[in-house]
Amino acid sequence: MTTHTDDTRTDARATEVPVRLNWSQHAPEVYKAMIRLETAARRGLDPALYELVKIRASQLNHCAFCLDMHTKDALAAGESVERIVQLAAWEESRHFYTEKELAAIALTEAVTVLTDGFVPDEVYGKAAEHFDEPELAQLIAAITTINAWNRFGVTCRMTPGHYTPGQHA
Repeated sequence: MTTHTDDTRTDARATEVPVRLNWSQHAPEVYKAMIRLETAARRGLDPALYELVKIRASQLNHCAFCLDMHTKDALAAGESVERIVQLAAWEESRHFYTEKELAAIALTEAVTVLTDGFVPDEVYGKAAEHFDEPELAQLIAAITTINAWNRFGVTCRMTPGHYTPGQHA
């Protein structure tokens, strides 16, 4: 079996899908409000946990742009490749995460996939065991914010692969 790195790749890659709409250019006040919401939502939360939440919600929402961004930001902040890769199968890879992180990831899934029903009491209760009320409120805000960003990214077909860590910081 032959493996290729990006430098030695001989097969042609698929054509990059064009962006549908540069929404931030056409709705700058909404974009500025989202940035303010993002800044407020992250206050008081552990940065590593915050990135795990953003990555997991983006996986569930199939937002390639946000996956690209938050995976790169997490790696730049010192997160391990292993924990990022295992996040897609976190229930089978629980030993990679703390109980607090697991509670946040479970809450992220429940809030993100509301089409499956309400946030279960047991999921909320587990998160409430690990986060005091102000921190839990921030976590819910962070989950809500990344879900909003994902909706912009997916709907407007924002293109992944061009982000550099800290670019939007």
